[in-house]
Amino acid sequence: MKKELNILAISGSLRNQSSNTSLMHAMIKLAHTNLKFEVYDGLNDLPHFNPDLDVEEGPVSVQNLRAQLKHSDGVLICTPEYGNGVPGVLKNALDWVVSSGEWLNKPTIVIAASPSPMGGDKAHASLLLTLNMINAQVLQEGCLTIPHITLKMNKQGVIIDSETQRALQNSLTILGEACNQIKS
Repeated sequence: MKKELNILAISGSLRNQSSNTSLMHAMIKLAHTNLKFEVYDGLNDLPHFNPDLDVEEGPVSVQNLRAQLKHSDGVLICTPEYGNGVPGVLKNALDWVVSSGEWLNKPTIVIAASPSPMGGDKAHASLLLTLNMINAQVLQEGCLTIPHITLKMNKQGVIIDSETQRALQNSLTILGEACNQIKS
């Protein structure tokens, strides 16, 4: 019997109709039953990173992010690309955990999806650099860039492209296996 694993799911977008947020929710529905997801919805609540504010426990919103990371077995990030880079709110969240250690050796997969033919590749690459710097256990074989996401997922958030669906299920399997290895 597989252990129950707690996965923190983060969308790098604040948009209500974000294709990456829809993709994140679609992945949650595709996941094995032993993966229990907690969706992080506090990106908009985090103050701009300022080391002067990071004294003792820091702002409550930062404490909440760190607590959710600490109690997760792994992390799923789905992010768009803004201006050839990581959305500012997502980068800000990462900045708050650079030195606190909650992401240390935490199995993580990154999915960047875009309506463009490049699939958010620059945001993806930049995000991987930051995650590697904070010593996340980035599971490269589970990370994806998905071009033309609007052709692969319908407006109801259902993945309609079977190849994309298989790739996402594989990513979730890789994440689950890595979390299981650490937890055993």
